[in-house]
Amino acid sequence: MAPETVPPPADDVVPTGSRRRLQVEVWIILGLSLGQSAVYAMVRLYARYTVDVPLAQQSATLNPTRSPRPYLDLTYQLLSIGFALVPVALALYLLSAHGRSAVRRIGLDRTRPLRDLAVGLGLAALIGLPGIAFYLLGRALGLNVQVNPAGLDAYWWTIPVLILAALQNALLEEVVAVGYLMERLLELRWSVPAVVVTSALLRGAYHLYQGPGMAIGNVVMGLVFSWYYLRRRRVMPLVVAHTTLDVVAFVGYATLPEEWLEMLGLA
Repeated sequence: MAPETVPPPADDVVPTGSRRRLQVEVWIILGLSLGQSAVYAMVRLYARYTVDVPLAQQSATLNPTRSPRPYLDLTYQLLSIGFALVPVALALYLLSAHGRSAVRRIGLDRTRPLRDLAVGLGLAALIGLPGIAFYLLGRALGLNVQVNPAGLDAYWWTIPVLILAALQNALLEEVVAVGYLMERLLELRWSVPAVVVTSALLRGAYHLYQGPGMAIGNVVMGLVFSWYYLRRRRVMPLVVAHTTLDVVAFVGYATLPEEWLEMLGLA
C-alpha cells in the first residue's frame, strides 16, 4: 500500500520568497554531512572499478584504528563521533525555528519509550535478517566488497566505542536523511513519492563505497524507513532500529570467533 499523502501543516508552508533560502539550507546541511559522504562514496566506487583487483576481492573497513597508541586512538574515536553529530545538532536547530521543538516535531523525544523500542526492534529484524542474505548474495555476484564492520584493536574501551559509533550513525542518518530532509522537502511542496524516493536514494548513495549491491539494499531500507516516518512522524524507532543493526554488526564482528565469521562470509 502506498503511503498516504501527508502535506505539511498550514504553518509550515513556506512563502515563495523563502523557498530559495530553504533550498540553500538543505544543500548546506547535506554538504556538511550525508551529501558529502555520498559524493565521496561515488568517487570511491569509481576508484574501485578502475583498479585491476575485482570488486569482490576488495574490502572496506568500518571503524578503523586511528593510532597504534591506545589512548590516542580512543581520543580520535571519541572526537570523530562527537564532531559527526554536529550536523545533527544543526539540523535540529534549524527545524526548531519559531520556538517549535524539533525533537517533538520529528518524533525524537522520549514520550513513547516502550512502543518506540518495540517498533525499532521489529524494524531491525525486518531489515537485518534479509539484509544478511542480500549481502551474501551480492558477494556471490561480485557486487559487494567484503565489509569489515569493526577494525578497532581489542582494548577495554573497544565495545563501548563501537556502541557509541552505532548510535552516532543512527542519529546522523535518521535525523538528517529522514527527519530533517523529509520535513524540508514536504515544506517545499514536493510530492510524497518524490520525498520518499529522494530520502532512500540518498541513503543508497552514501553506501556506494561498499559496492552497488549494498547501495541497493540500503535504498530498500530507506524506502521502508521513509514510509514508516510518513505514516507515524516518529524518527525514534528508526534510530532504535539502526542502532540495533549496527551494534549487532560492529560488536558481533569484533567478538565472534574467526571460524564463525568465515562461515558467515564476513572474514
